[in-house]
Amino acid sequence: MTTTPVPAYALAYLREVDLGAEIIDYIGRIDATLAPYGGRFLVHGGPVTALEGVWDGDLVVIAFPDRAAAQEWYDSPAYREILPLRLEHSESIACLVDGVPPGYRATDKLAELLAEA
Repeated sequence: MTTTPVPAYALAYLREVDLGAEIIDYIGRIDATLAPYGGRFLVHGGPVTALEGVWDGDLVVIAFPDRAAAQEWYDSPAYREILPLRLEHSESIACLVDGVPPGYRATDKLAELLAEA
C-alpha cells in the first residue's frame, strides 16, 4: 500500500523580539534557506485575534512538502548558520508538525485514538 505524503509545517511562536540588526539579518536570509526544501511562508506575523487565552506574540507558519523536507531544512547548514540570530534575540517556541491528508475528518483521529486504547 502506497501512502501519499502529507505536508508538514514549521511553527514558531515568537515573543519579545528585539528588532535589531540580528533579526533583520535573519529575516533577510531565511527565504534562501527554505527554497531548496520547498518551504514557503503561510503566516509570518501579523494581526492576531485571540479567541481564547492571552496571545502575546507573533505566529509563523512555514509549509513543506513533507516531514523529511521540514526536518532537512531545520538541520541544514544554511539554516543552522542563521538560527542563533533568532534564538538570541527573541523568546520563542518552535516545532515541526505533520499535516493531514486530503479528505481528513476529525473522526479519523478518533478511530486512531480508540484503536490505541
